[in-house]
Amino acid sequence: MKYIENLEHKDIPLSIEKEARIALSYYPQLADTNISLKFKNDIKKSTMQAQPVFKSLLRPRKKRDYVIFISKKVKIEDEAFKITDIPSDVLIGWIGHELGHIMDYRDRSSLGLIWFGLKYLYFPKFIREAERAADTFAVAHGMGEYILKTKDFILNHAHISEIYKARIKRLYLSPEEIMILINENKIPEEELEN
Repeated sequence: MKYIENLEHKDIPLSIEKEARIALSYYPQLADTNISLKFKNDIKKSTMQAQPVFKSLLRPRKKRDYVIFISKKVKIEDEAFKITDIPSDVLIGWIGHELGHIMDYRDRSSLGLIWFGLKYLYFPKFIREAERAADTFAVAHGMGEYILKTKDFILNHAHISEIYKARIKRLYLSPEEIMILINENKIPEEELEN
């Protein structure tokens, strides 16, 4: 199991530090990026939400700060889970997906990020594109198995509504698409031996 040792430039609640360290270990490019994970009482239609810190948009790209808001409780229809009660691998996958968003944001200009945010808010079709891109970043960075576990938790949990499941199916990569990406990203064994 991968595990990042250095948490410089990171602000992470102790209750999810282990999962965040594992997820961050798949993104060495984010080692010098300021990222805060913060619990929030309510995030509309989401469990987690990654975004740049607005005032940091005035700085150069490499000096931006990012925040991942995490809902204290995951309320999906009538079922409520404390985020810390969710299985560790599922939480790692969820954090990994959000880090995929940050990877997507890193190379965008400040104006490009503002435009991205506006499209995300006002154009539902763009939400699908952004969420699938974050999944793709996560899988490309070796987190495919964690992303699959997160999807499995949502799509096969008896107490999660069909409406929420349909939203996940519509906006995110399917388990089958994730498996295809995992297989495309695997390093052939002969390359590992050299």
